[in-house]
Amino acid sequence: MFKNRLFTAIQQALLVSGMVACSMTDVMAQEDAEAEVLALDEVTVTARRVKESMQDVPLAVTSFSREDLEDAQAENLDSLKGAVPNMNLVQGRGSASSANIYIRGIGQPDALQTFDPGVGVYVDGVYMSRIQGALLSMHDVERIEVLRGPQGTLYGKNTIGGAVNVITRQPDGETAGEVRIMAGDYGALSTSTYFKGALTERTNASVSALYRLDNGFVKDSLTGQHYNDRDNTSLRFLVNSQLNEQLSWNFSLDYTDQENALTLGRSESPLIALDFADLTTPVLLRLPDTGEYDFTGRSSFTDDENQELQHLGASFTLNYNFNDNWDFKSITAHRELDSDSFIDIDATEFELGDVFVGVNQKQFSQEFQFLFDNNDGFNGVMGLYYMKEDVPSHQEAYADDFLQLSGEPLEFLRTIDDDLETTSYAVFAQGNWVLNDHWGLTAGIRYSKDEKDYARTTTTYSGNAAFLEGTFAFDDSDSWDSVTPMVSVDYQISDSSMMYASASKGFKSGGFNGRANAASDVSSFDPETVWTYEVGGKSQFMDNRLRLNYAVFTSDYEDFQARVAEDISSFPVINAAELDISGAELELTWLLSASTTVYSSLGYLDADYKKFFDFRQPDLDRSDDIPPFSPEWTFRLGFNHAFYLDGGAILRIGLNGNYTDDMYLSVDNQESLTQDDYWLFNAYAVYDFANPAWSLTIGGKNLTDEVYKVDAQEFSSVGNIQTAYYGDPRIWYAALNYRF
Repeated sequence: MFKNRLFTAIQQALLVSGMVACSMTDVMAQEDAEAEVLALDEVTVTARRVKESMQDVPLAVTSFSREDLEDAQAENLDSLKGAVPNMNLVQGRGSASSANIYIRGIGQPDALQTFDPGVGVYVDGVYMSRIQGALLSMHDVERIEVLRGPQGTLYGKNTIGGAVNVITRQPDGETAGEVRIMAGDYGALSTSTYFKGALTERTNASVSALYRLDNGFVKDSLTGQHYNDRDNTSLRFLVNSQLNEQLSWNFSLDYTDQENALTLGRSESPLIALDFADLTTPVLLRLPDTGEYDFTGRSSFTDDENQELQHLGASFTLNYNFNDNWDFKSITAHRELDSDSFIDIDATEFELGDVFVGVNQKQFSQEFQFLFDNNDGFNGVMGLYYMKEDVPSHQEAYADDFLQLSGEPLEFLRTIDDDLETTSYAVFAQGNWVLNDHWGLTAGIRYSKDEKDYARTTTTYSGNAAFLEGTFAFDDSDSWDSVTPMVSVDYQISDSSMMYASASKGFKSGGFNGRANAASDVSSFDPETVWTYEVGGKSQFMDNRLRLNYAVFTSDYEDFQARVAEDISSFPVINAAELDISGAELELTWLLSASTTVYSSLGYLDADYKKFFDFRQPDLDRSDDIPPFSPEWTFRLGFNHAFYLDGGAILRIGLNGNYTDDMYLSVDNQESLTQDDYWLFNAYAVYDFANPAWSLTIGGKNLTDEVYKVDAQEFSSVGNIQTAYYGDPRIWYAALNYRF
């Protein structure tokens, strides 16, 4: 079925691009005259901490330039969904600011502070230690690099699945700016500005700002209340200075403020209550909605409870050139994240699992890098890394409709005050050797250690059932360390083609059960580790007009950290499973002419449990379960084309389709929390006026109005909660740009 639809989509897309190309015979004639110089632009990345061509880097990396992000209509980080093979990137469950990122079947969807990310997100080299706040806006981004597979040497901390590097636009001394105004469906309105210029002969600065507002695409049909909206403000200020030929520095200050309504999903299972008079017979509260989701819903929160977030960061980077061989870099950063979020976990008018989560996170990090290049075939980097993070939080859980006594609801409020302190250390080194005209070698190693201290106090209140009340407190500490090596060899087949083979280890820290409400729940869990073995190649053909990159890999993934539900108040975290993950990836970019580019990617993923031990069902073999967020196939196909009009104006159009295979959205493989395979189609048209300062964009996302799930909450032991969150419906917009 997939292959038929895949081949049909390819045929249709190529037919459309062919028709467009044929309609521009006069332009093609001009392009034929320029064929000798027509070639794809070189893509430069810093995946190995130094600038180099993407085609020379022996690892699987996908890079998006600022122009690529504009063509992808990227507003937030989750706009890259479907753009990278074997990557699942969506807005996290019940949160307007969290990023659920899985690469090659490895990630972490839970935003609770006691879980660390499975994919590292870095902004200008600074690690974002929470998935909350990682759903970054794209208005001032210069480039994004997605590194697939464990990056255990140069990145190290919790990059077991891969890394997403966000590189912001840097001022360069040129005076320039941009203003963009956008309006679209659901009352969407946004304005963004960017300005850069020189402060002195050696010092440059830039400032960018974004304000985005919409009404949200989920609505309570009875009250008219809107949910899943956006009310975001983002600011960034950058200064850099080249003090002399040896010394330069960069300073960055960023701030994000969000004032969003609830992020509401849909209940996908019957909801029940428990009556202490007869615990053997659950009380049915509500049947699940049937039929296709219509983006309507209700919540038990009725007093304008919302989701607020303030995210502040500052970083200072110092670069010093000792001599022709040695460079030194220091990255000092401080970040603060304050979040007050109400989450209606059951997504109904009932109060079953509704929560308030308030987090006040602070992190300080310091990284030193010593870079060496002998200018004769060897370069390398050595470094030290330190991070201190403190994450106190206050949580409240409301469940007045869940517990009853002889048919009468029991008031229930549970408050949690906890604090997690993490101290991380690492030392690392990696070298790259050019052995001869064909062979190259890369080897690296990192030692990482995480020390964590956790304290928690849980208090339960009930106005009419004293047996429910009580206070429980505990504190714990532990540490984990790991040595993560990597090695790769590469062979240069020709000037435009190379192959490589690599082996690398990734490490994700252990932690504590952040949902422990009784002594029996107090526990720590072990780190996750993965060994990945990869063979790949990178080639350019047809005088560098066709780029083809590929990789085949297999991973041995151990001590998978699974949050499960044991009973109505117990939610242990267990190192439940070992997995075998294998797959393949293919990326293609083809410059058909000076006006037309076709691009495509294909990912295949085979993720299986070698074993899955579940203490709740010790006699049950769960190895046939399917790991969540691991679609077997992902596919993308698109093209961009430019029409050169009379008078100097240009019309640019683009169309792409993204395919995602079916997948589970929960560890326990609940049938209600699955998503069948689906396609998403997006398109845009840009009119560049004869005056190059002005352009007008009209675009649409999810053109076929596909209804699809992206994430889920699963707390089956509490009211049988199984809630799905859905992707955006079809959205149209128009934007006016002015550049100066």
